[in-house]
Amino acid sequence: MASTAQLGPTEQLVEESKKDLEETQSQLKEIDVLIQQTAAEVDRLAQRNAQAASHVRQVESVFDTVPREEIRDAYTGMQENQQRLFTMRGQLERLQSDQKNLEEHSRFLRRVIELIGQQQGELGGDAAEGESEGLPTVVRVIEAQERERQRLSRQMHDGPAQSLTNLVLQAEICERLFDMDPERARKELANLKTSVGVTFQRVKNFITSLRPMMLDDLGLVPTLRRYVDDYAEQNKIAANLTISGTEKRVANYKEVTTFRVIQELMSNARDISQASSIQIMLDMGEDRIMAAVEDNGSGYDLAELMSGPIAEEMGLDTLRERVEMLQGRFQVESNPGRGTRVALEIPLP
Repeated sequence: MASTAQLGPTEQLVEESKKDLEETQSQLKEIDVLIQQTAAEVDRLAQRNAQAASHVRQVESVFDTVPREEIRDAYTGMQENQQRLFTMRGQLERLQSDQKNLEEHSRFLRRVIELIGQQQGELGGDAAEGESEGLPTVVRVIEAQERERQRLSRQMHDGPAQSLTNLVLQAEICERLFDMDPERARKELANLKTSVGVTFQRVKNFITSLRPMMLDDLGLVPTLRRYVDDYAEQNKIAANLTISGTEKRVANYKEVTTFRVIQELMSNARDISQASSIQIMLDMGEDRIMAAVEDNGSGYDLAELMSGPIAEEMGLDTLRERVEMLQGRFQVESNPGRGTRVALEIPLP
């Protein structure tokens, strides 16, 4: 069998995908065992929680005759068990989220191998090798979709899903407090009401980030204006938008790509570069869209932005691929301590 270095681009991609698929399948088996163990522990803690709650109710029924130490121990034991149960449920959710991401990645790898096999079968061995330059575009499209799904899955798990889990716990606490301490129950209920409002706003923001309805109805420029205003207000970051050229509607997929890239770059400036000021420029020309996002954040060496943890965290390669798939250009400028500037240009037919 030829070494990986001796293989052509297509064969090398197949070998790497198969190897990655084997590793992913192994990880899925390991995480499946962890999920079973964690689920069993959650069930055990749930039963203990029910027993602790029953014991508390028994103590409450003879409240006046029970020593204070026993009352304190009953409530303390129930609260400690509830906290452990909450922690294990969170761990189970994280494992299930990781399992879902691995399954998505496994399906993606199978799809890559299948697409390559189909193309080789349709074009023949030599022809397929000659056409291998066109294949990575298909692969990059699928890969970009999978990375986006994984990112959204993590955002949903760390944001709305975690908040909803907290709401359930708060509701359970309120339910148990109503009979034994109505005053504290009212306070907890007020906290719960506040948490519901915050969670609702987070879900609303999450839905907006997925697909602003304005983008379809009004187009890129009004949507970007609204997004930048909301971004500045919610994050307490000075964000300034400058628009030039002629405001007009262009192909929907080009509006979506431009908006998504700007959105991601603004998120990077806030979450990774720790910027306090962001300048966004959009120029709607006759034959192209030009945009740039410049921040006053930490800044990086360009080599760091091309490879390594920062490059992966920022996802600049994915953004570059989105733009280049539309025959556009993507340029990054950054210096340590001097912020980062990313510019893109998308041609219009």
